[in-house]
Amino acid sequence: MATIEARGLRKTYGATKALDGVDLEVGAGRILGLIGPNGAGKTTALNAILGLTPCEGELRVLGRDPWRAREALMREVCFIADVAVLPRWMKVSQALDYVAGVHPGFDRARAERFLARAALPSGKRIGKLSKGMVAQLHLAIVMAIDARLLVLDEPTLGLDILFRKHFYDTLLNDYYDGKRTVLVTTHQVEEIEHVLTDVAFIANGRVVLQSTMDAFETRFAAVVVRPEQAPQARALEPIQERLVLGRSVFLFDGRERAQLQALGEVRSPGIADIFIALMNRAGGTAERTA
Repeated sequence: MATIEARGLRKTYGATKALDGVDLEVGAGRILGLIGPNGAGKTTALNAILGLTPCEGELRVLGRDPWRAREALMREVCFIADVAVLPRWMKVSQALDYVAGVHPGFDRARAERFLARAALPSGKRIGKLSKGMVAQLHLAIVMAIDARLLVLDEPTLGLDILFRKHFYDTLLNDYYDGKRTVLVTTHQVEEIEHVLTDVAFIANGRVVLQSTMDAFETRFAAVVVRPEQAPQARALEPIQERLVLGRSVFLFDGRERAQLQALGEVRSPGIADIFIALMNRAGGTAERTA
């Protein structure tokens, strides 16, 4: 059974189609990156998956309708948003007290071990912590809950590169076990490529690509084309052509590597490169993110 199954998911706000027939499937034990520009439908999709908004179409999360069975679902789902939601007046120890009181699957001792490694003082008020420390507190709470699905919405937004790297290293080394499913949205696309097993692009309320990372790396190719070979490269219908430091780089979808090697140097493009190319073709707006 897939962890998340969506078929023809639709949500409108007045004349705006936030979701326009989304099809998405995420298997157990996968780490999916949901990538899209602002206004593409990411937040609405996450809200639907978390049971925060009803939608038309079919949606099952861990075998349940998230809107109708949200209370039961939340026993098996954890969520970290881009904005800290813990009360600023609380002390770190009080936050642990609260979660221990409301969630039967919370392992307080495990959370305290993580906080000790992170040198987070239990007696300090959350409002006095740095943004990086608050993110670590959120992660400690989540890691101490025996959940089957973890949803991360821009979890490292506003953190410096050291905190971002530590966050994802901790997620992989101390939380992910090959059985739990992780769904993450982020604008730091290049930084999470090594974390993902799957990727999905969303634009204008529709999923325009879903792929495993293995298939992604086989499907797409970038070629630094010699000037005299540019006409032949264009004849192969690249999905994008751009100049990089005075050299023409063509992106191809589904072309044989042997065929492309005759044109120039073949490279494996990053997620951000293909994301921008497909968003432009889909009529979305995409800026390069780092």
